[in-house]
Amino acid sequence: MNDALKHILDEFHLPLHNPVLIFSLILFIILLAPILLKRLNVPGIIGLIISGVVIGPHGLNILEKTSAVELFSTIGLLYIMFIAGLELDMNEFRLNRNKSLLFGFFTFIIPIGLGFPVCYYLLGLDLNASLLTSSMFATHTLVAYPIVSKMGISKNPAVAISVGGTILTDTAVLIILAVIIGNSHGSLNRDFWIRLSVSLALFAAIMFLVIPRIAKWFFRKLESEKHAHYIFVLSVVFFSAFLAQLSGVEPIIGAFVAGLALNRLIPHSSALMNRIEFIGNALFIPFFLISVGMVVDVSVILNGPHALIVAFTLTIAALLGKWLAAFFTQVAFRFTKAQRQLIFGLSSAHAAATLAVILVGFNVGILDENVLNGTIILILVTCIVATLVTEKAAKKMVLSDENGESLMEAQHSLTNEHILVPVTEASPIEKLLEFALLIKDRKSANPISMLSVVPNNEEAETNIMRSKNKQEEYVRQASAAEIKVNHIVTIDHHLASGIARTSREILADLVLMGLPERAGFLDKLIGEQTESILSSVHKCLFFVQLHDPLITHKRILAFAPPLAERENGFEIWLEKLCRLSHELSVPILFYGDSKTHDGIQKQLKNISAAQTILFNPFTTWEDFLILGRDIQANDLLWFVLSRNGSVSHMSTLDNIPWKLEKYFSRNSKVIAYPQQYRHNTLTDTYDEVPSGPLTKGIETIGKGIENIFKRSKEE
Repeated sequence: MNDALKHILDEFHLPLHNPVLIFSLILFIILLAPILLKRLNVPGIIGLIISGVVIGPHGLNILEKTSAVELFSTIGLLYIMFIAGLELDMNEFRLNRNKSLLFGFFTFIIPIGLGFPVCYYLLGLDLNASLLTSSMFATHTLVAYPIVSKMGISKNPAVAISVGGTILTDTAVLIILAVIIGNSHGSLNRDFWIRLSVSLALFAAIMFLVIPRIAKWFFRKLESEKHAHYIFVLSVVFFSAFLAQLSGVEPIIGAFVAGLALNRLIPHSSALMNRIEFIGNALFIPFFLISVGMVVDVSVILNGPHALIVAFTLTIAALLGKWLAAFFTQVAFRFTKAQRQLIFGLSSAHAAATLAVILVGFNVGILDENVLNGTIILILVTCIVATLVTEKAAKKMVLSDENGESLMEAQHSLTNEHILVPVTEASPIEKLLEFALLIKDRKSANPISMLSVVPNNEEAETNIMRSKNKQEEYVRQASAAEIKVNHIVTIDHHLASGIARTSREILADLVLMGLPERAGFLDKLIGEQTESILSSVHKCLFFVQLHDPLITHKRILAFAPPLAERENGFEIWLEKLCRLSHELSVPILFYGDSKTHDGIQKQLKNISAAQTILFNPFTTWEDFLILGRDIQANDLLWFVLSRNGSVSHMSTLDNIPWKLEKYFSRNSKVIAYPQQYRHNTLTDTYDEVPSGPLTKGIETIGKGIENIFKRSKEE
């Protein structure tokens, strides 16, 4: 009995050594700390950092930084940088790259310019120590980025600028760190600079030329192996971090570059992206935040006034330098106060890179213990300040909705967005569901509805059960991306009438259907069934045919006939086109007349879209095949057609589906039919439709009737 009790007590001897007990304790902290501190209005990130202080070797000494804790901490830091690169809106980043460069310049030069005289004159450090410590002020870690991601404002220009500036300034500081290390070893010569330049060039070539091609091949060949996609992504992240380390820079640079390299291949609304964020936010990132707290040594406060003075001076200088950089950025780009606070919050936290710089200086004897302890206190204070400021600014931006959509419009969209996906024998349901996930408005509370129309006969009940069982698999797939899918099975004598009735019952905005890919395409597309669907379903109707994974497409070629901007469903298909382009990070080449192009540009301003749309004038629709020279194998073709009787209907375009299948059979296609009717339709919608031919026709008929009466009178 005593031996058993002693064995139990040994397991709880501090610091803990049992890896299972350590892991379970950290999981309980990750679970309970944010929940308990939320009642005190303390952000969860701060709760995790404070928990690390309490259980760390400088607190209650419950845990020490073992190799396992270090491993998970490193994974968490790399994960933060990887997600930052992965969630970066490349369209927004391209538009703001000059702004990112300027902010990177501000957040690098201002803290160093402010910190050097503070360290040299106020703290009395020597030249090398002052330069090293002031360069530490320029670094920052995106500790508060999970708040931005959770709030849904990661696409805001202020975030794109902050992330871009982060990687620029951290790269510069870490290169300086590499130079300091080389100098400490006495190897700072021409060979050092040549080796550093060549290794960085090779690293960039591998990441941006080789890795995307391998990833694209992997995702295409193993399209159905969803679990393998996540393992592949993790492998790329850590291999990239290792390559960066070999190149002479810190691994966090490699993780961020990996996010940039895979950015276009992992759509933001995909199930894979959801898995990456979920596992990172649930496990790896909290591990990193706890480990940051474990570094903090609160006892330095008791070591006399000098340590406190150094810590206070370093903290004030670091925060003031980052605030001034954010202020000058706001003035330069006319940002709002909330955007300035967001930039300051994201760029004010000092953690990994800061610790790396200071530890190097301490190990080579450039910095003393006071600066090291002061920096550790600086890490705790700046992480808390950054978290509080970022959360406050993010809440302001969500309420004022500075992403281009008013709060009323966002609430209105919650009731409007509803996509219906009818299921047929020839429909590639998995691809249709993936397409629907990418174009769906993430703010909409309505689920994607999958519809099976069962013939009304003696076997109706058996067919209903069979259809429900088939749909369950696709419901689970959508659940992986946290997208609600509602499966509906209805009885009707005809497919078209079943789709039409259900679309009205659930108030669907968009009906998404698949196109057959093999024999019988022509009969099914323009035959009786499809004509019946077009005439019965008055909603916006998309026919989709995907030959390759969506991420493999490099461009979207959009074609719209004259007066397409006057159709009721113009806003719907344009918004979905832009959303798809945004998710895939590909440009749009638009073919149409100038009035349609003007209408598109006007609508893009209304929705504040950052899509790259290149306009190509085109009017000879009767000779559509001349566009074949512009169409490449990896282009996705987006055709806007219209039903007979619509304002933009052209009889010459009725055979477009047949031509697409005959001449561009390997291209993925979307054929969009705008909705035909809308509630509260105004009669002045078509005021600009030319009435000349109609007037001339009436005059001709009138003259004909007049001639008949004249002839009768003469007889």
